[in-house]
Amino acid sequence: MIAFGPVPSRRLGRSLGVNNIPDKVCSFACVYCQIGRTLRMELERRPFYGPELIFDEVRKKVGEAEERGERIDYVTFVPDGEPTLDANLGREAELLKTLGIPLAILTNSSLIWREDVREDLLRFDFVSLKVDAVSEEIWRKVDRPHKGLSLERILEGMLEFRKVFGGKVVTETMLVDGIDYGDEFERIADFLAELEPDTAYIATPTRPPAEEWVRPAKEEVINHAFQTFAGKLGEDRVEYLIGYEGNAFAFTGNVEEDLLGITSVHPMREEAVEEFLRKANADWGVVERLLVEGKLIELEYNGKRFYMRRLKSRGPAVR
Repeated sequence: MIAFGPVPSRRLGRSLGVNNIPDKVCSFACVYCQIGRTLRMELERRPFYGPELIFDEVRKKVGEAEERGERIDYVTFVPDGEPTLDANLGREAELLKTLGIPLAILTNSSLIWREDVREDLLRFDFVSLKVDAVSEEIWRKVDRPHKGLSLERILEGMLEFRKVFGGKVVTETMLVDGIDYGDEFERIADFLAELEPDTAYIATPTRPPAEEWVRPAKEEVINHAFQTFAGKLGEDRVEYLIGYEGNAFAFTGNVEEDLLGITSVHPMREEAVEEFLRKANADWGVVERLLVEGKLIELEYNGKRFYMRRLKSRGPAVR
């Protein structure tokens, strides 16, 4: 299926997906990939589908959505492999622009060192770049890149792209358990400060991963990454993507749901929780109940107390 959705997306609102790469051609074989193991590792760009076919499929889906009164905020390239491997990407984006809907793309960044790829990405309104690591050892352990790739060239390519791109740039850093991150979060934060993304997302696997040993990083590790990134970028530019739906940043009348929604995106300081409860005319008993039920956890960082929604499961991944 080339066009699918629209589906809800925390980053993109209502997103209509474009699958421009067959399952599963990629330049990485990430241990956490939730599509499955890479079937063909490739590095050279080539055509997969005709641009007109992709345009027709998307146009048809847009028409169906409009007939049902469904809103589409973005048309998003989010395929079963790496979208920039598609040699027709620029032409496809050019055609889809005529639909009058903003274009987004989620890329693993592996080919952004190529000038032709950067030129294709300039046609988009929203670009998500993978930054799982900036050190060679962790990059190779987590992302398992094609042997022909250079991390240094990829990072340089991101910085070059950011200099000329006028749209929205976000990054995504996936954290998994069992990795000794050491000072990696500080190093990633330094790189992000230079890249200046609009938002830096911290993610964990939410569906069965390619490798059965993969589990989400522990909450303490996720919080450490958040605080480190926020120290360089500011709290308003760092968010979680840990798989929970919720009405973040708004009080809708259900105190528990709203609190869990917010803390699935941002850890909340104790005083922020207290202020939220005051606005909702609720008391601290709400927090105590969520802690007892295991839905909320309490963490300490730099002498301050934070509250975060507990991850769904700490057990082994189930395929």
